[in-house]
Amino acid sequence: MKAQKSILWPALACIPVSVLTAQSAKVPNVVVIMADDIGYGDLGWLGSTTIQTPNVNRLGDEGIRFTNCHATSATSTPSRYGFLTGMYPWRVEGTGIAAGDAAMIIKPEQYTLADMFKNAGYVTAAVGKWHLGLGSETGKQNWNEEIKPNLKDLGFDYSFIMAATADRVPCIFIENGRAVNLNPADPIEVSYKEPFAGEPTGAANPELLRMHPSDGHNMAIVNGIPRIGYMRGGKSALWRDEDMADRITDKALGFIKQNTQKPFFLYFATNDIHVPRVPNERFIGKSGMGARGDAILSFDYCVGRVLKTLDSLGIADNTLIILTSDNGPVLDDGYQDRAVELAGKHKPGGIYRGGKYSIFEAGTRVPCIVRWKNGIAIPATSNALVSQLDFYASLATLLDAKIPANAAPDSKNELNVLLGKQKSGRNQLVEQNLHNTLSVVTSEWKYIEPSKAPVMNVPTNTELGNAPTEQLYNLKTDAGEKKNLAQRNKGIVEKLRKLLWEEKNKITPN
Repeated sequence: MKAQKSILWPALACIPVSVLTAQSAKVPNVVVIMADDIGYGDLGWLGSTTIQTPNVNRLGDEGIRFTNCHATSATSTPSRYGFLTGMYPWRVEGTGIAAGDAAMIIKPEQYTLADMFKNAGYVTAAVGKWHLGLGSETGKQNWNEEIKPNLKDLGFDYSFIMAATADRVPCIFIENGRAVNLNPADPIEVSYKEPFAGEPTGAANPELLRMHPSDGHNMAIVNGIPRIGYMRGGKSALWRDEDMADRITDKALGFIKQNTQKPFFLYFATNDIHVPRVPNERFIGKSGMGARGDAILSFDYCVGRVLKTLDSLGIADNTLIILTSDNGPVLDDGYQDRAVELAGKHKPGGIYRGGKYSIFEAGTRVPCIVRWKNGIAIPATSNALVSQLDFYASLATLLDAKIPANAAPDSKNELNVLLGKQKSGRNQLVEQNLHNTLSVVTSEWKYIEPSKAPVMNVPTNTELGNAPTEQLYNLKTDAGEKKNLAQRNKGIVEKLRKLLWEEKNKITPN
């Protein structure tokens, strides 16, 4: 795979900046609700009858509901990288699933989606799951001081984040680069190499666990839950898993309330459905599907809080909301939470094959809703082919904002599609699975390149879509990708193989 040149951004002095006001009728606030591990079949608006998501359903009833929207990747870190940079993550080394002590994967010199908003006069924030690294060197962060570089260097005026995910240490919130509620007398230490002497682990001390691992997840114990990585100290800064959704939602709403007189961009990344699934006590047992189902209810509740706050502040009509997910669903993802046994008739991936980690459709085809009452005249369902990459260029077009040369190289302006004014979307897009196997998707066909990687992700029981021979599926007649038509359609295979080759060998895509 050919390496991609660094996407650098020039000095800000050469970027025209428009001063915007909250009164500008054409300038909406923008809220991105980035769900974690929510699949195509997990939400009621897409036809699920097994779980109730009234707030998400309301959002869908008032906006454009996309049935053919794709994340770039079937895992979190690369998917989020693509969304925030407008570039396919497989073009860049080191964009795979990040450890909790990873260095910042998006470099400060890259011009991000947040930079675009900030330089258009917006106040910007990131709240919730980050999982894109912090600091300049992996494993060298001082968690007891301001970690640099941090999200300020990527265009975010404010941030309140988890360094990685809930199943990885450090299990602390970081606000504007600093650990929250840290006692200097009890400093934090983090290691992804060796355990700390005297500290219990999930592997050595299962009697201390209230949740047991099914695969891995047997290192540091925080709140009775074993994690990935080792950690000691920082007891006053540790989060309580049951309160995580409330805590990050409070911070997101606080940012909104403080910025009603100016346009704002909020990247609100929830964690509810990602393991370990520990919803607040008020949701326990409410879904009938165990912790994962209860976590979906928690997510929907948080969406409702956002909608209620925007309504109460009188800014709902001129706030553009994007709700989507970083990748597809997974049931057993490393903890014994009975997600598989209690799923019943619920199908997290809907009619699609695979799931998180997979190149099959359920890995990257994700829920997506765009609501903007001042900009979307008629709510509707759209079957247009859409990539999350395209929000960058599309929103820049909406704001009449300049994107520097070489920034967001794979993002395309699809604003009319996102606002329901145009029915057809992209001609093609590229998807990526856990092992960097790539596929090309068009409105009708899907081509998957040959791969020697494993066929199954055994711990999660997920079909990865890897195969030593080429695969071709007609997504219009075979949404479940059951019939490989490559041998019968060699002309189409050749065409899509060439498209993928051209994408992989672009140096500075436009």
